[in-house]
Amino acid sequence: MDKKKSIYVVYDRNVEAFALKLAEGRPALGITADEDHKTMDTVLEICRWLLAQGAGRDALVWAVGGGITTDMAGFAASIYKRGVRYANYPTTLLSQVDAGVGGKTGVNLDGYKNMLGVTKFPIYTRILPEVLQTLPARELRSGAAEMLKTFIIEDKGGHYEKAVKVLSEERIDFGALAPLIEAAAAVKRKIVEQDPYEENLRRCLNLGHTYAHAIEWYQHTHGQADPLTHGEAVAVGIVQAALLSERLGVCKPGLADKIRADLQACGLPTDLPCPESELEDALWKDKKAEKGIIHFVLIKKIGKVIIKDLDDLHQPAE
Repeated sequence: MDKKKSIYVVYDRNVEAFALKLAEGRPALGITADEDHKTMDTVLEICRWLLAQGAGRDALVWAVGGGITTDMAGFAASIYKRGVRYANYPTTLLSQVDAGVGGKTGVNLDGYKNMLGVTKFPIYTRILPEVLQTLPARELRSGAAEMLKTFIIEDKGGHYEKAVKVLSEERIDFGALAPLIEAAAAVKRKIVEQDPYEENLRRCLNLGHTYAHAIEWYQHTHGQADPLTHGEAVAVGIVQAALLSERLGVCKPGLADKIRADLQACGLPTDLPCPESELEDALWKDKKAEKGIIHFVLIKKIGKVIIKDLDDLHQPAE
């Protein structure tokens, strides 16, 4: 069988020109890749399209786009005919250092982030740094949060400070950014290989995400104008994690201020977009919460985090 005929391309309509050039005449489906469309309805649309195309068990789905695209196309591939192969072609900085690497797929449910999904690894992820040069500045900066998050978790090569320097420039040097993308992806890949199903170590990759997902839920349910992107919400969540780390005596005072200043230098927001009390319900419905506790990622220092089970996010200092 012609291998080219078994490849089916699912792409974000925002990168249509790039995706169709990459597809080279293969069957291609454009989807709307935003949080409002990150639902089972879109996944079923992809599955119905695969069925209409005659895709068999030998199908290979190419997911071309950002993290929402790879999440949904990967999920569709995971359940279509009980699972076919997929490969990621991430086109955003965020997906190149995070979503396109780890094998998590899924969709939102009633505004709650990634409540439905499976862990299924792509057969490969192809990093194409050159496509980043076409991204809007805000989307590029959004990805900076996930890159810096990764280097806060592990920073053996001193990549954190290098990334802050590159990402804080008014005009980003993409040549200098490329090796940082590879380094961040390598950190995540190593962690995922050690703990593919998030039973222990992999939980550290959720740094900043407990608050980020709550913020995204709040924005979705309140119809907030100009909501924060996922990466921007993660930046705010990282600052909240640093503040909690200081309050619990996990890190030295001043770390939260440093991280806040670094994120701001990279053009990222650092303040909650609403009173924290408004996030309480979503914080405890997050998928990282179990039996009245949250597996919360705290920061000891740049390059070192710990996971602590908390039953109260407002605990007094130790």
